[in-house]
Amino acid sequence: MALSVRRLGPGDEAMLAQLAAADADFDLAGRGTAQDIPTPDEAQRYLANPAVLCWAAFEDTTLVGSLDCFLLPMATSEAAQVLLYDIGVHTRWRRRGVGRALIAAMEHWMQAHNVREVWVLADNPEAVQFYRACGFVPEAEQPVYLTRSLAPPG
Repeated sequence: MALSVRRLGPGDEAMLAQLAAADADFDLAGRGTAQDIPTPDEAQRYLANPAVLCWAAFEDTTLVGSLDCFLLPMATSEAAQVLLYDIGVHTRWRRRGVGRALIAAMEHWMQAHNVREVWVLADNPEAVQFYRACGFVPEAEQPVYLTRSLAPPG
């Protein structure tokens, strides 16, 4: 397997569409569904945002995994943190080091940009096991994850 990982940016809009369409193949069985396909303008705006950090893993030219993060500035210091928002590996390429390669690419970027902390909300036992194997540790106190959706204006 010739695995490579690279950060996505402007010009990679078609890959976002490909990942959205194939989301079910990159998620846990029975959980993922096809997502809304971003328009080229939406994808370009997303990939051009400096707070958006996306990596893709390829076996030769086949897209086999992706990792999405967000750079979060901190108000009390010049430091920033990374929120690891989503990682997915195509079902046929799991347990072959793809997820670890994506995490390593993120960590390499963090080192190069003097970012020292990354955090993730893991929502299933397999994810917790994977993140622990990659060196993540649970916080002593776990937060409660809450969301709120606002109605569109007008």
